[in-house]
Formats: sequence, C-alpha cells, structure tokens
Amino acid sequence: MSNSVREDHCTRCGACCAAFRVDFHCSELESAMSGGVPDALTVPVTATLVRMRGTDAAPPRCVALEGEIGVRVRCGLYDSRPSPCRDFAPNAALGIGEEGCDRARVRHGLAPLGRLT
Repeated sequence: MSNSVREDHCTRCGACCAAFRVDFHCSELESAMSGGVPDALTVPVTATLVRMRGTDAAPPRCVALEGEIGVRVRCGLYDSRPSPCRDFAPNAALGIGEEGCDRARVRHGLAPLGRLT
C-alpha cells in the first residue's frame, strides 16, 4: 500500500529521509530491474554501490522526499524505494520507533516515537 493512501506516523514525519545516507547495490536500479529505483535519482559511490541523490548533502535530504518534515511528507518513489528505506524502522508507521528513527526525529526537533517494552 502506498504511503499516499495510508495515513501513519511516517507520512507526517519524514525525518529519516533527511538524516542519513542511503546507499544500496546497483542491482536495485531501474536499469537493472523492472520497477527499480530510477537511475537519475542516484549517484555512484563505487562500481557496485549507489546513493540516493541528496542524502550525502549537508544537511542530507533525499531527492525523493516531498513535503515538510514533521508536518506532511511523502516519498516520490515509495513503491520503488531502495532496500535501506524498505528495511528502516519497520514499525514506525505504527508509532513504534527504534534507535535510528528516534535519532532522525530528534535531529529535526521531533519527539522520539514510543517503543514496545
């Protein structure tokens, strides 16, 4: 389900998209697989590694992030986002944070999400 359909913590936050580098294997690119990440949204890092544009800037902000952090955001390539984005904070949409999610939120002046104990 796309984040434009589901209302959750992530569609109001987006802090992770403006806090970390997003590196992944070039096999996830559109040029390597149908439905992959558009090549034009990445920069090469090594012969086999690419990075989402904007995530190595200071401050970082993924080129695919649309909207205002902490208010309303969406990922412009949500359905074809790379594996680091798919794997990051899998329970954040439910309001359950993890260390990386909490660090990103605090970096942008947002309170950490709750955690299961």
